[in-house]
Amino acid sequence: MKKRNVREAALDLLLAIEKKQAYSHLQLKAYIEKHDLSPKDIGLLTELVYGTIQRKMTLDYYLSHFLKTTSKLSDWVIPLLRISLYQMVYLNRIPDRAVLYEAVEIAKKRGHPGIASFVNGVLRNVQRKGLPPIDVINDPLERISIKTSTPKWLVERLSKQYGLGETEKILLAQLSPARQTARVNRLKADVPQVLQALVEEGIDAKKGKLADEAIYAVKGNLAKSKAYKNGWITIQDESSMLVAKALNVKEGDHVLDACAAPGGKSTHIGEILNNTGKVVCLDLHEHKIQLIEKQAHRLGLANVEARVLDSRFVAEHFPPSTFDKILVDAPCSGFGVIRKKPEIKYTKTKEGIFSLISVQKEILRAASHLLKPNGILVYSTCTIDREENDGVIKSFLQDHEDFELDDTMSERMPVQVKQYIEGGKLQILPHYFETDGFFIAALRKKVGS
Repeated sequence: MKKRNVREAALDLLLAIEKKQAYSHLQLKAYIEKHDLSPKDIGLLTELVYGTIQRKMTLDYYLSHFLKTTSKLSDWVIPLLRISLYQMVYLNRIPDRAVLYEAVEIAKKRGHPGIASFVNGVLRNVQRKGLPPIDVINDPLERISIKTSTPKWLVERLSKQYGLGETEKILLAQLSPARQTARVNRLKADVPQVLQALVEEGIDAKKGKLADEAIYAVKGNLAKSKAYKNGWITIQDESSMLVAKALNVKEGDHVLDACAAPGGKSTHIGEILNNTGKVVCLDLHEHKIQLIEKQAHRLGLANVEARVLDSRFVAEHFPPSTFDKILVDAPCSGFGVIRKKPEIKYTKTKEGIFSLISVQKEILRAASHLLKPNGILVYSTCTIDREENDGVIKSFLQDHEDFELDDTMSERMPVQVKQYIEGGKLQILPHYFETDGFFIAALRKKVGS
């Protein structure tokens, strides 16, 4: 792939993501796997796709000062202007003249000389006049919305939960590139061994900042390494690694992972169990169950059992008090992983959150019947929305007097996060440790219940 075509590939991907309402990381992964790209081109393509989506509202605010109307433009013109402006504003290493040249060439190819001239004119106007300031926006919610490229309703929702200052920090942190992290499979290797093996492959990685078994890439792709292929590591965010620790699993335990795909937490539990006991993994879709089984095989785990099942009806398939530990990593809005899935900001709705909360409560209620007395149930999400997190837990505890928050959870957590633990609940925000935003609550079933 010639370097000049990277921008056109990014444009095609952005159009596909918008039209299909698809996840950017899946579209990008599929494209990279299909085409033979150099590491440099992969880096630029990834930057352009993620960056343009992350900053879409900010870019549109800037462009609105240079566009009279957009109603008669072809659907690719505004995305092309966004990609071009993103490079001009946020990527210092690419000269403006190169950006303008590429934009005009793409416009000629896709449209006609008039469109090419229009694109050239808009971008040259931006060059000449400069960007309109955002600080002049009087409404603080609107200002944060444009500054962080987040829909105003979401800024308002989060500011009611966290305050304006903290909300701005959360949303600004989500604009930074995600760090690729991995969990070392201690059944096969230790952290120093893995780091050395990666060095020998030309990959620069360092020890993680939260979890003992975590590493992160400074340069190179961990998922393409021999260490990954050989089952020494699993790609997983550090905040997500704390979930298995919250469960406090012991060798020989029978554990239920009620919403398991793609299997990162399930396999982590299997590793902590030292290949003893059993981890029963449930998901709605057969192809996702196959993903879990594939991961377990790669990691050398014989204690992971995956089944297709709707977790809302799990009590119909297992007798009460079957499991020592239960994990409900519930489907959620995903507002903690906007770094990795930036389109979430624009596709989620208030109504959608209410529907999710209903499902979260159903799964939690159904799974709770299967826990042994004195067992631990962990409820986790990759969102920062308090109604999906604290709200769901509060509602569950009101309806289930046989459960209580497990205030010993802090003993199992890294020292860095202890200050953010309240009772048996932990909310990690994206700007704390440059990780995903994540919520973890540990509940204990009372003895005699």
